[in-house]
Amino acid sequence: MWIRNAHVIDPADQSEKTVDICLADGKIAAIGKGLEFRVSKEDVVIDASGYVVAPGLIDVHVHFRDPGLTYKEDIQTGARAAAKGGFTTVVCMANTRPPVDNTETLKYVLREGKKTGINVLSVAAVSKGMKGLELTDMEELKANGAAGFTDDGIPLLDTKLVKEAMERAAGLDVPLSFHEEDPSFIVNNGINHGRVSEQLGIYGSPAVAEDSLVARDLMIALHTKAAVDIQHISSAASVKMVKFAKELGADVYAEVTPHHFTLTEEAVLKHGTLAKMNPPLRTEADRQAIIRGLKDGSIDIIATDHAPHSAEEKARDFTQAPSGILGLETALALGVTNLVRAGHLTMMELMEKMSRNPAKLYRLPFDGIKEGSAADLVIFDPNEEWVVGEYASKSSNSPFTGESLFGKVKYTICNGKIVFQDEKD
Repeated sequence: MWIRNAHVIDPADQSEKTVDICLADGKIAAIGKGLEFRVSKEDVVIDASGYVVAPGLIDVHVHFRDPGLTYKEDIQTGARAAAKGGFTTVVCMANTRPPVDNTETLKYVLREGKKTGINVLSVAAVSKGMKGLELTDMEELKANGAAGFTDDGIPLLDTKLVKEAMERAAGLDVPLSFHEEDPSFIVNNGINHGRVSEQLGIYGSPAVAEDSLVARDLMIALHTKAAVDIQHISSAASVKMVKFAKELGADVYAEVTPHHFTLTEEAVLKHGTLAKMNPPLRTEADRQAIIRGLKDGSIDIIATDHAPHSAEEKARDFTQAPSGILGLETALALGVTNLVRAGHLTMMELMEKMSRNPAKLYRLPFDGIKEGSAADLVIFDPNEEWVVGEYASKSSNSPFTGESLFGKVKYTICNGKIVFQDEKD
């Protein structure tokens, strides 16, 4: 496969250049200006003029609902949604049914993932049954392919258990990811406790529910030297605390979703349950703090928390509907539209937060775009405007449906093979 006139943005070495690229046997075989094209009938030639070519995106936080909840999504449809969004690697969460707290379920997810054409990794649960009472066999799960550990969806409330999990994870050199919401502060989850929730007569979830557990886990991480990821960060105070923990020397990361840097609690009034998620969309002040955190490096990673649900489930009353929205097919465009075009991040910085930094968290090889590196690439038009809709996912629960965004994925290439191609190309 030949990619001509590729405007490469490579966060691995902070380089930006226009070159030709040759792919062969799943690797980048050659890269440079004016490569001699010896094209055979079997070769694929892509003219990337006007497009950005970058390392394939990596999403450290997806829910593919498989096994057990495949009416919402399965590993195949989830992977197709990922490829359409420019992602070549995803990390599946453990809150399936049954949960990924045992090697049998873990092996199932990894086995099905190998059939998809992209790299599907999986974490395992921190606690057995995700009940927060007893640790899983982390050593055995890691030996069988677990990329890390999380009880995402459910906060861990036993502080002693959290400390023991961090100590074991540090010894195994794998990351732990934490869903930070203390339920003792929450009456109805999915909506911020504030002006909008009061208008709707719903108490909601105050920021202190997040802030209190973030503070606890950052300090335990500092003392255990564990690699810890604060998932889907949503409050201004939590962003500031992550920055402080980094300054103290803690090996901590923070991830933010595109919906948290794009929307506020006001979205609930327009979109109803399609804007319901845990943690909830918060205030404009929180959104601005998140953007500052992305700028100054307090927030390392953009992750989707891709959370498909059926239309019937999302049609329930607000307090009864499940939380979560789709994310894979809109993440890059939301970053281009609301961060790069708005002047908050450079395109290089966006690519760092969507590929290099996620790879660093999960100890994945990341050589960028150079000879011999894996041929995992996203090719996108940063200036093409498109309307969100027609999802590859089984579900369609997104507040962004019908919105016009900039940044259209044209090709996603994984292991040297095209796994998504825009119909226009």
